[in-house]
Amino acid sequence: MRIALYQPDIPQNAGNIFRLGACLGVPVDIIEPTGFIFDDKKFKRSAMDYINHIEYKRHIDWQHFYNWTKKNKFRLILMTTKASQSLYKFEFHSSDILLFGRESAGVPEEIHQLVDHRLTIPMKEGVRSINLSSSVALVIGEGLRQTNKIK
Repeated sequence: MRIALYQPDIPQNAGNIFRLGACLGVPVDIIEPTGFIFDDKKFKRSAMDYINHIEYKRHIDWQHFYNWTKKNKFRLILMTTKASQSLYKFEFHSSDILLFGRESAGVPEEIHQLVDHRLTIPMKEGVRSINLSSSVALVIGEGLRQTNKIK
């Protein structure tokens, strides 16, 4: 299982997700362009020294990432507030990539049409969304639990 961030905007969120991936042994894919420079102080401070303990891959753009996922037979699972299927009523596989959109805009509609599944985190009515790094933690936790990857 992998985590993919589509054009992340906020370096602190990306750094927190790198730290989470390092601690859980989950690779992270970054789909560029990002809203920050990888050497950004805020990103480095959030990721701390965990960047030395994580497998990560930077993809130059969506098309390169998408081609890579197809070549490697990954299943793309988009997490979005625009879906109706709950992540808790979904069967995750070890070959899933959990795709998260930009904090400011999600992913374009054409990506919604290309992914294998679209899921949402059930939330209380009237609220907009959960912070990106918190969302990733919730979803990867459930995915790892289902695939027996949590020790």
